[in-house]
Amino acid sequence: MAAAGGVSDAGVVNVRPSDSSQPRFAAGCRWGNQGEQRVVLFPEGMIRVQGTGQKILELCDGQRTVQEIVTALSATYSADPVKIREDVGNFLEALQHKRIVDY
Repeated sequence: MAAAGGVSDAGVVNVRPSDSSQPRFAAGCRWGNQGEQRVVLFPEGMIRVQGTGQKILELCDGQRTVQEIVTALSATYSADPVKIREDVGNFLEALQHKRIVDY
């Protein structure tokens, strides 16, 4: 098991994204709307994302690196970049586990 990852209940190894990872929606996932709220549609259903989570996903275009995403968020929010990096990594790892994000 990698130090930065874990093993899911399904036996899949979850690895935290590196600074050079380029996160993007996984195959079959896309933005949608439910009423006036923006949601992420994926083959098994949908999730509602708001606030910082939505901002992170909007930056996950497969072109920007995790480090570039952290830099953009650091310019928007007055928080420690190390804490932002940790939060972005945790968020993306959780979404990868649900097969919503690839990196």
